[in-house]
Formats: sequence, structure tokens, C-alpha cells
Amino acid sequence: MSQTTKSLAYVRKEMLDQQPAPRSQVGFTRWARDNLFSGWFNTVLTLVSLFVIYKVLAATLPWIFGGVWNADSLAQCRVIMNETYGNTHHACWAVIHERWNQLLYGFYPETQYWRANLAFVLMLASLAPVLFDKVPRKMLYLTMAFPFLLVWLVWGGTIWGVTSVAFGFALGGIAFKLVDRFGSMALSAIAAVAVAAVWWLFIGPSVVEGLNSVAPLGHLEEVQSRDLGGFMICVIIGISGIALSLPIGIVLALGRQSDLFIVKTICVGFIEFIRGVPLITLLFTASLLLNYFLPPGTTFDLTLRVIIMVTLFSSAYMAEVIRGGLAALPKGQYEAADALGLDYWKAQRLIIMPQALKISIPGIVNTFIGLFKDTTLVMFIGIYDMLGLSNAIRANAAWNGIYWELFIFIGGVFWICCFAMSRYSQWLERKLRTDHR
Repeated sequence: MSQTTKSLAYVRKEMLDQQPAPRSQVGFTRWARDNLFSGWFNTVLTLVSLFVIYKVLAATLPWIFGGVWNADSLAQCRVIMNETYGNTHHACWAVIHERWNQLLYGFYPETQYWRANLAFVLMLASLAPVLFDKVPRKMLYLTMAFPFLLVWLVWGGTIWGVTSVAFGFALGGIAFKLVDRFGSMALSAIAAVAVAAVWWLFIGPSVVEGLNSVAPLGHLEEVQSRDLGGFMICVIIGISGIALSLPIGIVLALGRQSDLFIVKTICVGFIEFIRGVPLITLLFTASLLLNYFLPPGTTFDLTLRVIIMVTLFSSAYMAEVIRGGLAALPKGQYEAADALGLDYWKAQRLIIMPQALKISIPGIVNTFIGLFKDTTLVMFIGIYDMLGLSNAIRANAAWNGIYWELFIFIGGVFWICCFAMSRYSQWLERKLRTDHR
């Protein structure tokens, strides 16, 4: 072997400097090639889609961003458009600029808007510890107090009325704890309901009347339910229905799977009846027919009746969603709870229900979104939500003939709320995921 052959080396002895990846393999170029131009068919679809998007945006963006914001009527809007653009093919956002307070607050007294704003801020603060685990747990006291603060702030009156209702819940909780030491959970629940009902129906009203006459603490100007409307009434009905339908739906789902014939029959009958009746029928029942079954002279607030019907309607659907989560759990989870010696309620609270709820998150949030959008149906029973107020605004001679601007604004408000709920559910699913996929 020659000296030249011995000096050849086939293994590199020094490291090469790291080179950047080819531009075609990283960033937007790689993403576009994989998702938009991966084949001739996808390329054609992408080009057609881009052309359609261009045509839509070319027609809508000038209409949206070239609109008029300051005008007193639709006729004045059109005059301004003719002077500016030479045509009237632009949006008249002046109706939103002039009537935004009506769309948000309904006929609520303008001097009392601060109460509605404060209630909305407190609502967000009270939801924070429920939705996010990093929020201080002490804020749960605000969560428990918020329903009573909401009623006091929105409807007004003295603080004693809502305090009496809260005291009834406290008495019911005490009765539940006392009876639970000596009896079953069913007997404890009956005792709690009985004690709270006695306070609310017989003792509480007299106590509240006496306190109001002696010391009318925290008195706010009273506002009737007929003055509520706009986005505010949608939020009140929607949040109330969401907060109440989840626990009721859990109870109905467990009752439907119960071995007790009477309990199972009642739950199945309720769920199937409610699911078989349109919500608008229940709302008409709450608005018109319910008064015929009440004692003469009984006053039952319309908003409260609507909240009850919306809650019952949503609870039936929620029960089926949660029942699906319970059915998806492996049988071994139930056997593991039995092997640990847990009774029925502890097994549900510690093992079964947390897993079932995690599985049911998409369905639960889907039901919440549907409930929130269904609040617009109250316009058919005389409650002026955003859609109802849009009809009232268009009935005014100044804005007669305007449509798209109001509906786009209303749709945008609902889209923001529903999209936020959807994104939160996706975040919660990722947070609770226990696999490593």
C-alpha cells in the first residue's frame, strides 16, 4: 500500500458549523406547502377560496369602515354618504352610536347605570375563582354572595330582603348538617328544604318588614323588571340558567341511573317531557299560563319565571350530557370506589363525578352556549332583549329601514361571549388532560 493511500481519511475529524434549515422547510413556507398547496386539488381549492375571500372583503370592508358614525337619523346618514362617497352603499353606524345604551341596558334608568356596571364587574370577579384555580380561594365568599348582591344592585330596595333569602339558605345548610349526623342524606335534604321554606314563607317576610321600618339599610331606588332589557337581561338570564342548570342536571343524571323506581321514573319523565317541548312553549307558559294556577293576588316576577323555565329546560339537556359522561367511565372506576369502602355519595364526589364532568366538558359548554343564545327568545313574551329593542328602534321614524347594522352589532356581541366560552372549554380540556398524547 502506497504512502498516499495511507494518508486518506474517510471519517471527518472536525465538526462543521451548524447551518440554518432551508427556507422551504420552516416557517410560513413549510406550513403553506403542507396545508394549502400539498397537491393539485388542494392548490385549486386554495386559489378558489382566496378569490372568494377577496371578493367578499372587497365588497364588505368599504361598507363597514366607510360607514357614518355621527347622524341623527337614517336620512341624515344617507345625505352624508352622498356628500362623501357619491352613493349610499355604506353602513350607518350612527344608530349604534346613538342607541348603544338602550341596546345594553334596555329601559334601565340612566342615572342608575353604575349599578348595572358594578354588578357586571362583580360577576366577573365572582366567576374568577370558579374558572381559574390560581385565583385566591377566599374570593369564593364573593362567589357565594354575588347572587344576592346582583338582585340588590339590579332591582334595588333595601339590603334586608336579599339578606333574608341568604339567611334562609344558611338555616337550610345548618339543618342539613344537624340531620346528617343522625339520618340519611335524603332525610337531611328534606329537612334543609323544609327549614328554608318555613323561613322564606312565614318568618322572613315579617322580619324583613320590621327591619325595613326600623332601619332601611342600603336602600337603592327600586327598578321594575319591565325596565330591564338589552344585553343586561340576556346576561342575567343566561348566567342564572348556567349556574343553576349544572347542579340540577347532575342530580337528574344521577336520578336517572338510580335503582329506586320512583326516583328514576320522576327524573326520566321530567327529562323526556322537557326535551320534547320547545323552549318558546315553556316561555309562553311562564308568561301567560302560570298566573292561572297561582292564588289570586299573587305577584310572581316575570324575569324570575323566565329564569326558572330556562333553567329547567337547560337542566334536562345537561342531565343527558352528564349521563353520557357517566356511561363513558370504565366499570373499573365504580369497582375501585367500592373497593375503597366509599359510600355512594363519597364515591360520586371523589371518583366518579370528577371524571364524568371532565369527559363531558365539550357537551356541557355546548349546552351553555345554546342556553345563552336562546335568551333572545324572551322577545316573544314581551321582554325587550337586544333583538326586541332592535325592532323597537327600527319602528322609530328616524331609523325606519335600517337592518344590517343592528343585527351585525348584536351578532358580534353574542359571538364574543360564545367564542370566549368555547376557548375557555378548550383551555380547560388541555389543562385537565392526563394522557401524554
